[in-house]
Amino acid sequence: MTGKIPRYFIDDLLTRVDIVDLIDKHVPLKKTGANYTARCPFHSEKTPSFSVNRNKQFFHCFGCGVSGNAIGFLMDFNHLDFVEAVEDLATFAGLAVPRETNGHTHSEPNYNAVKDQYQLLEQAAAFYVNSLRANSAGKKAVGYLKSRGVNDELAKAFMLGYAPDEWQALTGRFEPKLLSEAGMAIEKDGRVYDRFRDRIMYPIRDKRGRIVGFGGRVLDDSLPKYLNSPETAVFHKSKEVYGLYELLKKDGKPKRILVVEGYMDVIALTGAGIHYAAATLGTSVSPAHFDLLFRFSSELVLCFDGDNAGKIAAWRAMEPAFGALKDGRQIRIMLLPEEHDPDSLVREEGLERFTERVGRSQSLSDYFFSVLVEGLNLNELEGRSQVVNKAKPYLEKLPQSVFRDMMFAKLNDLAQVNSLDVSKKSARLTHKPSATPKPVNRILPLPRRVLAMLIQYPELIKQAEQKEIIWEDLEFPGINLFQLIFNDILKKKPGTTAVLLEYYRNHPNEKLIKTLASIELFPQVQQLNAGWLEIEFNNGFENLLAQAKKEAEFQKLLTKDKKH
Repeated sequence: MTGKIPRYFIDDLLTRVDIVDLIDKHVPLKKTGANYTARCPFHSEKTPSFSVNRNKQFFHCFGCGVSGNAIGFLMDFNHLDFVEAVEDLATFAGLAVPRETNGHTHSEPNYNAVKDQYQLLEQAAAFYVNSLRANSAGKKAVGYLKSRGVNDELAKAFMLGYAPDEWQALTGRFEPKLLSEAGMAIEKDGRVYDRFRDRIMYPIRDKRGRIVGFGGRVLDDSLPKYLNSPETAVFHKSKEVYGLYELLKKDGKPKRILVVEGYMDVIALTGAGIHYAAATLGTSVSPAHFDLLFRFSSELVLCFDGDNAGKIAAWRAMEPAFGALKDGRQIRIMLLPEEHDPDSLVREEGLERFTERVGRSQSLSDYFFSVLVEGLNLNELEGRSQVVNKAKPYLEKLPQSVFRDMMFAKLNDLAQVNSLDVSKKSARLTHKPSATPKPVNRILPLPRRVLAMLIQYPELIKQAEQKEIIWEDLEFPGINLFQLIFNDILKKKPGTTAVLLEYYRNHPNEKLIKTLASIELFPQVQQLNAGWLEIEFNNGFENLLAQAKKEAEFQKLLTKDKKH
């Protein structure tokens, strides 16, 4: 689905969902005082330091420092992007996600249309699975799969099926219009025909297990050999990876992911015991593929056939690869012997030798520079100049990082020059922070304490908005930032800390808001009373205003003194 999700819906969603109920579905929580605790799902620990607060609708780990609202939890826990997390949270709440298009908000019709497509694709997959086993013509498909080493267990794991050699096998069973919208049928001369006929069917599942499209392979030498679903509301070829769902079922946090080119490569490698392979869908590796895969593993091994086409594909992957690299991420290149693909090689070599080959794959930097200097004479000025001209467009795509600086340093060495036009901003090595951050000092400066109370209990803004505040007559450290956040809360009146956090997602002050939201302001108070809380805030706010006014007057006197 396209179109922006309205802000009002996100606010309402965060207000409706209880973060305790949501997180408890994923991580069992235990009531501990005013909060709920568990062992943190984001780092290894022996004692619980992960805390969830129902009043704030906020989670925080005192061990690794991760924190956020319900949307943030789903993004981190399920490796989702923002829109996917909102959609999952809406499903949890039983709501349809509205979209804004051309200034108008649309809800149920679009939502139901997409929901119908998912349901249809699931039913089509079941039909193909049944055809593989029950259809007499499906026997040749079974024979082909067996010849490729695919047993019944593998076929079930990947939901392999068979599309009968009929023009209307699906159109006779499902609504033609919906089949066309889902990419399963073609309209021609006023009639609707099945897109896939007499093919082995490979359902393509997204990372949440929903079928979004299909790949179909012929059983003879006719062309096209492979046929994919077209782009639809739920299927975008450049963003999906075949086998990722099955991979994550086996291991949610794989050490590495082996990226191959074909459906059968993934299935054959899985059958051989390599459960960390996934395939692009007949396209080059795209930036979206890298973004998706790096959510689950910090190391990607791009595997290409060793023929000329494979080498061209490997070099074509350099541009998006360089754009995806950040500190902590690694991409390796694995070129196979010329006469092999992953399927044939793992059969010939076996699991152990193939795994060793994966481990010996070439680092991106080594591969890049080895290809770069092919055919160039680096003893000549012209050759070194060509290296620089060929390399810089790629290296400049690298995000600011230590790796970027080192790649430019390597280029300097090859070109035999002292410096190149590198970015003005260079990375600096820093000490790795402690795995367990130091606890926040509870003795906060008064401005921070008052601001923390507003962030944790935004309803207190009602007490402050009744006061006439002349900011020009006040002075205290951080007053500009205080005023900015204060006015945001005054204007937007978020119902909870969770809603406020969402306003500051990807904002320069997001970290500060989260830090102040996580502070235990009243650790000795077991049950907060609304009246007592208002008194505590009013006293703190009145003291802040009084001190700030005195400080402003003092600064004016100092300035006046200096003039005389």
